[in-house]
Amino acid sequence: MKQFFKTTICAIGIFSIYMSAPSFAAKTETYNQLNLFADVFERIRANYVKDVDDEELIEAAINGMLTSLDPHSTYLNPKRYEGMRVQTSGEFGGLGIEVTMDRGVILVVSPMDDTPAFRAGIKAGDYITRIDGEQINGLTLNEAVEKMRGKVGTDIDVTIVRKGESDVIEITLTRAIIEVQSVRHRIEDEVGYIRVSSFTEKTGPGLREAITEIKEELGDNMQGIVLDLRNNPGGLLDQAVAVSSAFLDRGEIVSTRTRNDRNIQRYNSQRGDSIDGKSLVVLINGGSASASEIVAGALQDHERAVVVGTQSFGKGSVQTVMPLSTNGAMSLTTAYYFTPSGNSIQNEGITPDVVVEQLRLDDTEEVRTRRSEASLRGSLANPNADDEEEGDEEEIDLNLGSEEGEEADSEEESEEEEEQRLTTAQDDYQLNFALNLIRGMSIARSN
Repeated sequence: MKQFFKTTICAIGIFSIYMSAPSFAAKTETYNQLNLFADVFERIRANYVKDVDDEELIEAAINGMLTSLDPHSTYLNPKRYEGMRVQTSGEFGGLGIEVTMDRGVILVVSPMDDTPAFRAGIKAGDYITRIDGEQINGLTLNEAVEKMRGKVGTDIDVTIVRKGESDVIEITLTRAIIEVQSVRHRIEDEVGYIRVSSFTEKTGPGLREAITEIKEELGDNMQGIVLDLRNNPGGLLDQAVAVSSAFLDRGEIVSTRTRNDRNIQRYNSQRGDSIDGKSLVVLINGGSASASEIVAGALQDHERAVVVGTQSFGKGSVQTVMPLSTNGAMSLTTAYYFTPSGNSIQNEGITPDVVVEQLRLDDTEEVRTRRSEASLRGSLANPNADDEEEGDEEEIDLNLGSEEGEEADSEEESEEEEEQRLTTAQDDYQLNFALNLIRGMSIARSN
């Protein structure tokens, strides 16, 4: 009740300010809408078929207000806010998937390397329609995420619908502490391979360390670097800037612009090229989103790298986390990202310089339909496009009411997918192409 009266008093205060404003009629209508909210709130409290918690009602109203704006604006209660802060530090509990809400179910943006979801064979573009037998329909993204979290070591059953497959897939996962090693590296002959799986607080330092170790091992024989950003769902902006800076001598990396371009923030390279101009190839795909698109776009616009793979996800909006008085926070979309050439990533993504589909060398499997930011319900239009419609949708049968799908089949498929994902250059077609491209560029430079 205290919260309710605070809301009412706040509404009265707002109204008193509006009374002195020039557009009195418009402000009066806003006050009437606030009064309508208070009326609905009171009627629910008084007449709903069972008792409801005032705090839960207010939180649901805030959630509804934010999620109606776009797929990425959301309310973080104190528990989720703390969980988000832990996650960006690079260690947290869960299944290891980056998700968003699409058509009332959970869309997997990307599984994280070496996590329960990754090892079970969950793929970018998969839909999670049930959690422990309960349908996702009707839940908010926050509620669904909370159901997927739990005590480390406990099991959770998820139902997966995958594009191009008629049967649903039932998978049992065991919750674990997710320790994200966001940067891994190895040597492929005389080419350095660096895999960046997400952008956490440890990514920038991890990249520098990887480059140093590759240079020490290869010395003057190093032909170049392959930077793998495939299925990287993004993360911290400052770490995207740090990664880009590692390969640029100078210049703008990214800019952010609020509505009507009233506030433009530019981020520039602060360091010299750490690989001394050696050849660089960046790998991306439909699971590369947000911060990974910033890096690919910056290196592409400065002609510092050849971008190889498939069209990226297209998440070009900035979310600002704003702490609230309740110890929670709200993540609000406040700006757009723009590459150095002035292009917006939103709904468009990064187009590779060389399009290479991911095909196994021994099996030209059918390429799945691309899932992207533009296909999400309520996605924001690209600010560079005047006539583009928001939230283009693609039809897909989600089998929401189906109970079919045998667990034995899904377990066999999960083992096969795990084997495919633990790839080397010999069975990763895109990586093999990138390595050969580096070698060809090195020969061209030496001649």
